[in-house]
Amino acid sequence: MGTWVRTFHAVREARARVVCFPHAGGAASAYHKLSAGLAQTGVQAVAVQYPGRQDRFRESCAERLETVVDAVLAELSEAYDDGAPQALFGHSMGAVIAFEAARRLEAEGRGPSVLFVSGRQAPSLPWPPPGTRSLRDADDAELVRELTALSGDTAAALAHPELLAFALPALRGDYRMLEDHRYVPGPRLSCPVVALAGDQDPRVEVANVARWEEETRGGFGMRVLPGGHFFVQEQVDEVVKAVAGRM
Repeated sequence: MGTWVRTFHAVREARARVVCFPHAGGAASAYHKLSAGLAQTGVQAVAVQYPGRQDRFRESCAERLETVVDAVLAELSEAYDDGAPQALFGHSMGAVIAFEAARRLEAEGRGPSVLFVSGRQAPSLPWPPPGTRSLRDADDAELVRELTALSGDTAAALAHPELLAFALPALRGDYRMLEDHRYVPGPRLSCPVVALAGDQDPRVEVANVARWEEETRGGFGMRVLPGGHFFVQEQVDEVVKAVAGRM
């Protein structure tokens, strides 16, 4: 595979494929468990690796969200021409990138079979949400406080300054890219949208996740699962069921 996409579990003659976009500061490995679970159902998961982390840590973070969409879709089109149904899955910041990728694909006449959006309010709503401050230029202490609030798989990094030194630049770069991105109203998607939310998410209200219904004319479904912002890692089996059941 090329620069942008990683495969953790090969699935021979997969019945479908899901392209997974990580959260801000996250890496492709965030989807390792989900990939393993989906592989058992005959669904191939491939995960996006953003620059500035893990094996791409020497690279600068992307400055424009459109740059990520362009690069990922170009690599996917070269790697896969088997005609298998392809869905997109994004968590948090990844949901915004997956949404813009779905828009691009539909404009080209090759839209995804399903768009899964997780842990993110609808893109038409203002970001950062009213009452919260911008983090695009936050100092290290502010970013650590945000990581502490969100917890999830970042908790281990907080105890190790050397790991934190690697994590914070990628997180700051992703926040800048996300906050600089502007939602532009356009035609509704024709593919179904499935939204997932955590019932204890400290940053994303369930009602605002439900607003994703406004972005599609292809049908909408939603599941609220126990957990905070990183419920996708706490409830992997349930997320596997939600994804595989719609493929």
